[in-house]
Amino acid sequence: MKRILITGGSSYLGQHLVPLATRQHEVCYTFYENDPFDLPYGEQLDLRDGSRVMKLISGFQPEAIIHTAGSNRSPDMEAVIRLGAHHVTEAARINNARLIHMSTDVIFDGRNAPYRETDPPNPIHDYGRAKGAAEAIVGQWANHVIVRTSLIYGLFIMDRSTEWMSAALAEGRPVKLFDNQLRQPVWAETLSLACLELATSNYCGVLNVAGDQSVSRAYFGFKLLDWWGINDRDLVEVGPSDSKWPLDTRLDLTMAREMLSTPLLGIDQVIDMTQNRPPASNFN
Repeated sequence: MKRILITGGSSYLGQHLVPLATRQHEVCYTFYENDPFDLPYGEQLDLRDGSRVMKLISGFQPEAIIHTAGSNRSPDMEAVIRLGAHHVTEAARINNARLIHMSTDVIFDGRNAPYRETDPPNPIHDYGRAKGAAEAIVGQWANHVIVRTSLIYGLFIMDRSTEWMSAALAEGRPVKLFDNQLRQPVWAETLSLACLELATSNYCGVLNVAGDQSVSRAYFGFKLLDWWGINDRDLVEVGPSDSKWPLDTRLDLTMAREMLSTPLLGIDQVIDMTQNRPPASNFN
């Protein structure tokens, strides 16, 4: 058992990670506004407040920190990601805590996939630039792992993109699914278990952790619509992306396959194996 602090307990990943972590570890989790668990070991925290970050981490004295906070939907996105990474990394260094930092596949421009751990960031939009800067900050503390991952989904808590699609279709608004964006969606339970495994390992550096199946955003979107029983497809359009997001951010998972005992399941495998089982990420 380790003492683990999880930032972003109210994030989509955090809502899966916290319940799994509490089964084997002593956990403190943070949230910004809404506490999804209302448990005694949850703490409200603004990552932009460096003194508060230091006080909380120094008080809890974690052996490992899993830093999941930092949404691309925040109006103060860059400050939250960059300042948050700085404050958490400094507190980890001062308290000699291992730091597992969540990054993203969109730190790349999408022109040279599949990307290895040694490939340097080359982002083409603000979110990717902020996450790339956060990686550089985290890398200044020796005892760290930067986890580069992809689209995160779950089959028992609806992710925000699927929530948006569902709401739009229910209101009669059109939805476009991109057939030229390639990603490797990762099941939230897979990513949570991998993070917990890394929290207790000796590996330091960058590690790609994603689903072992490359799919288009359109394929992924239809899979989740099917899972959630959203059958109104008349307003769903399939076509190329016209956004500035990278088109192909597939990750080379060779290192993760060799290092982790957690299987890196693709979305087809996950759906097949979860048809008739309850979620693992609860407190039961």
